[in-house]
Amino acid sequence: MQAKLNQDEFVALVHQHRAMLYKVCNLYCTSDYDKQDLFQEIVIQLWGAYPRFRGDSKFSTWLYRIALNTAISDLRKQKKYIKSVEPELLPTEIQDIQYNNEKEERLQQLYKAINHLTEIERAIVMLYLEDKSYEEMEDILGINQNNLRVKMNRIKEKLRKLTKSVEHGVR
Repeated sequence: MQAKLNQDEFVALVHQHRAMLYKVCNLYCTSDYDKQDLFQEIVIQLWGAYPRFRGDSKFSTWLYRIALNTAISDLRKQKKYIKSVEPELLPTEIQDIQYNNEKEERLQQLYKAINHLTEIERAIVMLYLEDKSYEEMEDILGINQNNLRVKMNRIKEKLRKLTKSVEHGVR
């Protein structure tokens, strides 16, 4: 009976925090298939680690740590393999997408710039954009707050340069 209770509790917690998991998947994957695959892998890792969750930190902090570690590990594994695309899956007609909204265009530039960051830098940016405190970031990433502040300042400068280069068509 206890196993069923733990399973129900786990499912409820994952359901409650699924938006966080989707954000991690969207940050580290581009295709819907890869996002679904990563989501499943994260849930598998969470379920395997769930019996060891002691509640020393918030569940969301614990979830972020496992999700980000899984995403980064998955990304590193993918870099070892050559990706191929089936020719019949390629689009036959590609239309140019026009953005009418300047804000949307700037957001897309930011996402392009973020894709040029390292895995750890992307994780820091995501947590920053989620309004996580440096204390929470330290718990999730295992990087002390002073280093996080320095890294964040460097990331901000890097993003400024990258978004300017994207604007001017350098990238």
